[in-house]
Amino acid sequence: MSVPETVDRVLLTTAVVLIVVAGACLLIRIRRGPSMLDRAIALDVCAALIIAGLGAKSAFARDPFYFPIMLVLAFLGFTGSVGIARFIAVRDRPTGRPPNDKEVR
Repeated sequence: MSVPETVDRVLLTTAVVLIVVAGACLLIRIRRGPSMLDRAIALDVCAALIIAGLGAKSAFARDPFYFPIMLVLAFLGFTGSVGIARFIAVRDRPTGRPPNDKEVR
């Protein structure tokens, strides 16, 4: 094995180890998260970790097969994050206060 191949293998192995460690920390955050927003952000990061894992697998195999899958997962993660943020914004809106002129327009 040549030096560039060894460096590639070491870097990809390090990337996979870091993704696994981040996933373990993510599961702890999902379990212990004090609010629903913390858990929603953790699930968004979970989608990013899955994309990173697929990217590492694609780089390791030198196969571009997973690129469209990564793109679809990124789109789903983005739309899910926006949907959760809008749901939480509507749910956490204070009640009983008079509407602002900017909100009426």
